[in-house]
Amino acid sequence: MPRERAANAVVLQTPAKVNLHLEVLAKRPDGYHDLETLLVAVSLYDTLEFRPNGSGALTLSCNRPDLSCGPDNLVLKAADALRRHSGYSGGAAIHLTKVIPLQAGLAGGSSDAAATLSGLNRLWNLGLAKVELARIGAEVGSDVPFFFATPAAWCTGRGEIVEPLPLRHELEFVIVRPAVGLSTAEVFRRVKVAAKPKSGMAIRAALIAGDVEAMGRLLHNRLQEPAEQLCPEVCELRGRLEAAGPAGCLMSGSGSAVFALCRDRADAVRLARMMGADVTGPSPHDGAAGPSPASMAGNGWELHMVRSCV
Repeated sequence: MPRERAANAVVLQTPAKVNLHLEVLAKRPDGYHDLETLLVAVSLYDTLEFRPNGSGALTLSCNRPDLSCGPDNLVLKAADALRRHSGYSGGAAIHLTKVIPLQAGLAGGSSDAAATLSGLNRLWNLGLAKVELARIGAEVGSDVPFFFATPAAWCTGRGEIVEPLPLRHELEFVIVRPAVGLSTAEVFRRVKVAAKPKSGMAIRAALIAGDVEAMGRLLHNRLQEPAEQLCPEVCELRGRLEAAGPAGCLMSGSGSAVFALCRDRADAVRLARMMGADVTGPSPHDGAAGPSPASMAGNGWELHMVRSCV
């Protein structure tokens, strides 16, 4: 049954992201890695609802029983961080409707954390600026600040240093996630820093120019090789997408989701159908569950047709 929304509730939708470029530059003394990455927000959304909680507690519920609603969830980490930084003593009841796949490299957790900072800033009437919220978000997760700079940005440091970029042309993607997720920490443990890092300046320029064919040729993710070693399904799905002939194909973040960059909406529909999806309409939020390749031992995968966010 649909949830009833209280009149005083704040409701936000928050997007996923894909990495068009990700290069790992060095291992840092704090255990993180320095990197350069080009991020684009896409129209695959989680929804968060924030309501006052008279008890003063911070609580989280979710439509996914397999997702922890305890203090390890980035939503509650963000809420606690905002309360500490602002000095606010009240609580909130938060409900998360999860659509963005877990352990997929699509930053669903970081996006939820950013939305929590924005939503509670409104619910609690704190009046904090985006730059302040992004600064708090950087303490919660490396990808969190990006979601205050959408739709596209060049991110450095461990990902928390964000330079917004103009996105003048809408981009079309087909995202496929295998049934198996990947641990970000495990993928990073296996990555090998290249002696000569691959520059992202060319794909950054192609993004600004709206040159989809150039972007497709220049896609790069240093984490793809270790991820495919850990999860062969990533390699298999990437191969299927590449065989369908998009402008380009790449794993997003630390995986396990793989995306195809398509030339236009018709190209995305064609590719999704070649992957076995039942696409019947032009909606940018079309999604479909597809049959698994036989080599994936009968496990299912999920497919989403998405666009870059405005």
